[in-house]
Amino acid sequence: MNLVWFKRDLRCDDHEPLARASQGPVLPLYVIEPEYWLQPDTSQRQYRFLLDSLSDLAGQLAARGQPLWVRVGDAVSIIDELIRTQGIEAVYSHEETGNGWTFARDRALAGVLRQRGVPWHEYRQHGVVRGLRQRINWASQWEALMAAPHWPVGDLRGPGAGPLEMPPDLPMSDTTPSRVQRGGSAAGQRALDGFLAERGREYTTAMSSPLSAGRACSRISPHLALGTLSLRRTVYQLRRTEAADNTWARSYRSLDKRLHWHCHFMQKLESEPRMEYEPLHRGFMDLKPDPTDPVVLQRWIDGETGWPFVDACMRSLAATGWMNFRMRAMVVALNAYHLWQPWQAAAHKLAQRFVDYEPGIHYSQIQMQSGTTGINVNRMYNPIKQSRDQDPEGEFIRRWVPELAGYNSTWIHEPWKAPANIQRASGGRLGEVYPEPIADPVQSARQARDKMRAYLHAHDLAQEAQRVLATHGSKMKQPRRRAVSPAVAPQQAMDFGD
Repeated sequence: MNLVWFKRDLRCDDHEPLARASQGPVLPLYVIEPEYWLQPDTSQRQYRFLLDSLSDLAGQLAARGQPLWVRVGDAVSIIDELIRTQGIEAVYSHEETGNGWTFARDRALAGVLRQRGVPWHEYRQHGVVRGLRQRINWASQWEALMAAPHWPVGDLRGPGAGPLEMPPDLPMSDTTPSRVQRGGSAAGQRALDGFLAERGREYTTAMSSPLSAGRACSRISPHLALGTLSLRRTVYQLRRTEAADNTWARSYRSLDKRLHWHCHFMQKLESEPRMEYEPLHRGFMDLKPDPTDPVVLQRWIDGETGWPFVDACMRSLAATGWMNFRMRAMVVALNAYHLWQPWQAAAHKLAQRFVDYEPGIHYSQIQMQSGTTGINVNRMYNPIKQSRDQDPEGEFIRRWVPELAGYNSTWIHEPWKAPANIQRASGGRLGEVYPEPIADPVQSARQARDKMRAYLHAHDLAQEAQRVLATHGSKMKQPRRRAVSPAVAPQQAMDFGD
């Protein structure tokens, strides 16, 4: 009997481990690990998305003849028990580029399987390459993987129905309420289809503003993060749609690039796992020796900084579990520069808020926007300029910061500059109904630039920057996109499935 361990790949379509294991009897397993949900980068909103996705996966597997088994507990112990009680001869799974906790769990399981003499077959589902030292030809191998035959899954045979433990509640490190997207392959496919057929028309022009990004963006990121959609199948469908009608060519190609970057950033964490905890460029270890200020951190994550547009973004994120990319970059940069806080605690807080939390992308972007990679330009966003550019009439601010609903577009971006009589007429003085600014945005940016300039002047960072660039930098332009084919893996030439 082959055990297929589902992790961040909750689908049947284009699932190589399941397709290969199905040459014999299959026991499909997902383990809900309570200890994982106590980690500082996990949250209840992510768990709700997971439960949706497990229910969808259970239906997919049942339709193929072998129901999903779901257990709650320690994955290593549970898999070891199933080896003894179910006669498991081999374990199949996709590779995972997760956080440090999942990495340690996988190493522990590998040790148990070696002791048991049970082989563990792991397969790639992303363009991440294990053991990679340099990025030479990395883009080409990504294109080759995306153009490779898909892995459909036909009828399954196995032990039949088993435990299906899906507790609605577990102790969680974060339980902030959220109206999250629905999980599951069917929901992911609807999101992708809707983008390609209609919502993506204005993608390149509408993605920057939170007023329009929620509809114009693909919204498939949580489905890629949990693997309810196949990345390869997504690339195939995107390119097939563009080939049939390139009216929206800019939108299609923009999303195509982002799917490539998806794996580019995951590769960084795979190649250097310590970047979850330490600056990627070791020369920035001492940039901020003081610990995080808990009051500043809480005001930032709760949307109480007194910078209206920033607070609207953070409150929207808390309520929905999603934020568009430009705003993600802005709030991270403001924490790192204007508020001069270490990035680690902020990274955990944001991870908990994001339903689409993907560790490799998350920590790579956190460090890039915080100025600790040593190879990227430091961007200090002006929150007032962003507010006027992306929400000129204050519509987004009024939606999420109702305390300022009475302010017109002249004052809503900087209400602290409004005369006292206008503040009173608009709903109350600052500091009473809405907090005073946590800092002057112009002055705090100037101070951050001075601190960065002084640090760079006092430290020789060139050699370490060269190491980072050699390990993580792209060595060539992205190659011409390969034509994708609907071909399936020859040894599994069945129906596509769902």
